[in-house]
Amino acid sequence: MMFEYFPDNYPWSMAAVMAINSGAVLSEVDEALKPLKDIAGANDDAANEAWHKRWMMLGERSERLANEDDAAGRRISASAKYKRAAAYFMTAERMCKSDDPVRIETYKQMLDVFRKGVEREEGPVEWVEVPYKDTSLPALFYRADPGTVSGDGQPPCIIHFDGLDVMKEFLYLAGVARAYAARGISTLLIDHPGVGEALRLRDLKLFPETEVPAGAAVDYLEGRNDVDSDRIGMAGISLGGYYVPRAAGFEHRLKCAIAWGAINDYGKITRGRLEGTGTKLSVSHWEEHMNWVFGTNSAEEILEVVDRMNLAEAVPNIECPLLVVHGEGDR
Repeated sequence: MMFEYFPDNYPWSMAAVMAINSGAVLSEVDEALKPLKDIAGANDDAANEAWHKRWMMLGERSERLANEDDAAGRRISASAKYKRAAAYFMTAERMCKSDDPVRIETYKQMLDVFRKGVEREEGPVEWVEVPYKDTSLPALFYRADPGTVSGDGQPPCIIHFDGLDVMKEFLYLAGVARAYAARGISTLLIDHPGVGEALRLRDLKLFPETEVPAGAAVDYLEGRNDVDSDRIGMAGISLGGYYVPRAAGFEHRLKCAIAWGAINDYGKITRGRLEGTGTKLSVSHWEEHMNWVFGTNSAEEILEVVDRMNLAEAVPNIECPLLVVHGEGDR
């Protein structure tokens, strides 16, 4: 079960938990959110503007303190505060409408402090570009801990896709890559079309054939000399539960697939949500967000896309092991 800070606003409650999972301080979260209790149920434009302001307050304060630490040469302390600021800016941005200029401004602030925080860690991470069609996809490559790699060869690597509304920086801050690295596995955290930087700064829209960006990621990893190209797998969270099995059904170079959330028919799920009878919404302006992600202009156009997002064709073609993980109380 998920803790719901706002019993009358599921998207806000989910975002608050995500922030805590990515490094927010609980007392600071309470400080920011307590004044919003009375307006949470409305979940209208005014409420979401207030949400943005409260999280920006936390992010700007954490960034200011990080700057002070950085100027004093306190690298480790600065790193922690920059990353915390990234979590706060990320959460502020989450409930903005796509056409609101403040959304991209906030996102760029997040990217800036996130990079500062990670660079000061001096960890095994690289910012990389994965060639894709006539452009590229932004990604983070996190190397496996050398002391945990089995055998004499190079470590395996997991390509990690996002969900509908998260991004590679969230996965990093939540510790996903670090957990794989401790087990001898490198990770490619990638913003594929429809999410993160690929959507916000490159206008790349989501489409059902996820084997296309997955194949581009495999191509990229096969060109690295620090990855075992015969041991490349793929994982995805939330809507990644569709992305990954779909890709595995058609990209047979993948040696394993992990669906962190079971999604067999996204069209059925989306119809229920549009009708108000389905699972809970993950962001406040959900239909508007869906149009942004898919490059559509109406509920009818959204359905035209998501009706193609089912696994009936892909699953019979999967040749690698597939692990499906799903929460009993998932909503």
